[in-house]
Order: sequence, then structure tokens, then C-alpha cells
Amino acid sequence: MSTCVFIQIRCKPGTTYRVAEEIALREIHSELYSTSGDFDLLMKLYVPKGADVGVYINDNLLDIDGIERSLTTMTFKVF
Repeated sequence: MSTCVFIQIRCKPGTTYRVAEEIALREIHSELYSTSGDFDLLMKLYVPKGADVGVYINDNLLDIDGIERSLTTMTFKVF
């Protein structure tokens, strides 16, 4: 079973839509929303079974130019 994580992404000013477009092109997310508050985007992502969560996020998301910071929330049980 894959691991579901939620990732909040803070973008450099003026780059949010470009970052969102790059994420969409990579087709790694389940859902992607623009949000208000401390972070600009909220992403739902399923990390493939057996993959290291941190490495997967670093290699597939955090190399996008314009991402300033991220906050990852791991999930455990679905109700």
C-alpha cells in the first residue's frame, strides 16, 4: 500500500502559479490546491510502496524552482 502524505508548499513571491504548473506537469500528485495562510499550495501525494518518503519528495518535488519551504504531514489510518 502506498503512503499518503499532505505537503504544504511556500513559494517565492510571484511564483505560485508557475510552481503549480510544474507540479501538474510531473503528474505526481493526487490533488493540488492553492491556499491562504502561511503556505501557498496544498498537495496530496501518494508515495509508492517501498519508496523512502523523504527521498521521493526531494527527488520529485523539492527541486522545482520557486519552492521556498515545505511542510510534510504523514498519514497513518484512513477512517
